[in-house]
Amino acid sequence: MLRPERMSKVSVTGSKAVMDDVIETVHDLNLLHLSDYDGSWEGFTNGDPAEGADDASEKLVTVRSLESILDVDADDAGPSRIVSDEALDTELEEIRVEANELDDRLDELDDELRAVEEEIDAVEPFADLGIDLDLLSGYDNLQVAVGEGDEEAVAAAVADADGIETFDTFTGDRVVAVFAYPADGADDDVLEDALVGVDFATVEIPDAEGSPGEYVEELRHEKQRLESERSTVEGELEELRLDAAGFLLAAEEKLTIEVQKSEAPLQFATTENSFVAEGWIPTGEYDELVAALESAVGDRVEVDELERAEYREGHPTSTESVGDQAAAGGAAETATDGGAVTVGDDPPVVQSNDGPVEPFEFLLKMINRPKYTELDPTVIIFLTFPAFFGYMIGDLGYGLLYLGIGFLLYSRLDDDVFRSLGAIGMWIGGFTALFGVLYGEMFGLHFLGDVVFGDAGPPMHKGLQPAYGAYASTWLMLSVLLGLLHLTLGYVFGFVNELDHGVVDAYLEKGSWATLMIGLWVWIFSRHASGIKPDFLFTALNEGQEAAYALGFSGLPASVGVNVGLPLAAVGFVTMVYGEVQHYGGLGILVGALESFSVFGDALSYLRIAAVILAKAGMAFVVNLLFFGVYVVETDTGAEWHFGMNHSPQYMLEQGTYHGHEVSEVMFGGLMHMGVVGVVAGVLVFVVGHLIVLALGLTSAGLQGIRLEYVEFFDKFYEGGGRVFEPFGYDREHTAED
Repeated sequence: MLRPERMSKVSVTGSKAVMDDVIETVHDLNLLHLSDYDGSWEGFTNGDPAEGADDASEKLVTVRSLESILDVDADDAGPSRIVSDEALDTELEEIRVEANELDDRLDELDDELRAVEEEIDAVEPFADLGIDLDLLSGYDNLQVAVGEGDEEAVAAAVADADGIETFDTFTGDRVVAVFAYPADGADDDVLEDALVGVDFATVEIPDAEGSPGEYVEELRHEKQRLESERSTVEGELEELRLDAAGFLLAAEEKLTIEVQKSEAPLQFATTENSFVAEGWIPTGEYDELVAALESAVGDRVEVDELERAEYREGHPTSTESVGDQAAAGGAAETATDGGAVTVGDDPPVVQSNDGPVEPFEFLLKMINRPKYTELDPTVIIFLTFPAFFGYMIGDLGYGLLYLGIGFLLYSRLDDDVFRSLGAIGMWIGGFTALFGVLYGEMFGLHFLGDVVFGDAGPPMHKGLQPAYGAYASTWLMLSVLLGLLHLTLGYVFGFVNELDHGVVDAYLEKGSWATLMIGLWVWIFSRHASGIKPDFLFTALNEGQEAAYALGFSGLPASVGVNVGLPLAAVGFVTMVYGEVQHYGGLGILVGALESFSVFGDALSYLRIAAVILAKAGMAFVVNLLFFGVYVVETDTGAEWHFGMNHSPQYMLEQGTYHGHEVSEVMFGGLMHMGVVGVVAGVLVFVVGHLIVLALGLTSAGLQGIRLEYVEFFDKFYEGGGRVFEPFGYDREHTAED
């Protein structure tokens, strides 16, 4: 679980006479991740695609193009089927011809519609003028200009022009038309020149005759006809999609498999008579590969396990050369002599997480899958992220909603991403509900604690109220302790990852940081120099009113801080700086000194847990305050805030006491106690407000929780960048075996 599945590099060597059978068998197994031959062997070349590969590739392109034209998706598949070669030649061609004809017709109609719409836009302004289109052009002497502008400004400009003998203007709602007779000897462009500098945008006069209003109506009728025809063509395309979708999806699957098989030799090392194929397979599946090939071709191939990859960097992936070529037929002589045809071929990664842990691989793959040589932290994310989230939100009502949303995603959607998100949602919902019971809260209301725990009350409080302020200090302290545990685990993972470089290097790289961090925080939690440290470190778990839990912890003894914490921190600092010097030379002293502060800051980053606890409690409190109202009760431990659920806050203030304690003030009267209008407004505030808190819970607790995983925890050990395991084969969905 903490390591990816163990991988073995294998070679399959044999005669070309059985290469097709080997390809068929290996493809059906869908277990071997083929490696590409790198061309390093003398006398061996990459193999050639099988006969028919080009034809299958062309048909596959055609099928995918038709799926795009018809907008086919996997939901349209229907039952699986057998697609014959004859159907690929005949039915596919029939669908192609019909689909292309309809698609081309659709494009033509779109072009015609576009042209008509442009013509309508061009003619509509002239309909306002009420002048036939043929009267706006075609004159020998009369000059005409039509455009958008201010009629008075246009008329004034034309009247002032020297070269115009007489003119007239006509206007509609959107355009102005100017008719002008030029004076004798005036330029042909005298009207155009007169309008220079006037706010007048010329509109091109359409090449048409008759009433522009009637012409617009004709164009609109033509547009309706084209739209109707387009709808008909779309209907025919939809009908074709429904008829052809199942066949196309099955054909795509069949052709994809054919192309995979026919192009597989491109990854092999081949001679005229023999071939060598290499790849990675889960070690536990190696015997199945051997048995399947023996069953298919007997002893005419030889299967060798070249390497059982170690979980360390620098594992062997090749040797210098190979032996004799494989025999041309019969039992193949080994072509590898323990060597390999690929160099630097790192094993692909198959994460080994089952059951409830598996969906959390999604959170890891969002940034990058682990390298083969790295520990897989998925199980740690599974154990910590939902707990962090639930601890921060801690509300039974919100938890049940998260649980329900997660269940819907998981059960109603087939996509692996949504199913993973749904499973994660159910886990965070479960922890949120669990902590909600411990906090005694449901949608920010505190009645649950009395129901479940009776007079003793819930064992946890969020610390928002003054009476429970000690809990806020406790959560600050606990957040740091959780952070130290989380970070220490990260350093342990990093130490294990570095062990292939030796114990000393692993300690210098990771162990020294852990030593520095632990030593520093042992001193911080000690009573040495307590005057400069926050008081809650020594009171939150001690005794008295300032202690949320009376555990008698008043800090580690000063001697522990001086004699254990500071020496540990010093050893960690010196060895850490020494490790940095090995990397950066003399500059490493400065680098180490500056980076050493991170062991303090990284732990403080976990204070965001306590901050979100208080922030989300405050948001839910405000929503409930607006609806129910709140009155303040003075107790021996401080002020308690109570919602006016049974009686209005004003009524409780008039009564003067609550369970023997003074009711001192009304914080807000509550919309539910303000008549019908107040109740209606209050219900809206209550529902919308809690939905907002629910959503912000995901964006705050979710993002802060995953940030602690990605930034603080992963930074101590994780690089990522593992190769995806892509076995040679295909999981059939739409086709049955031929």
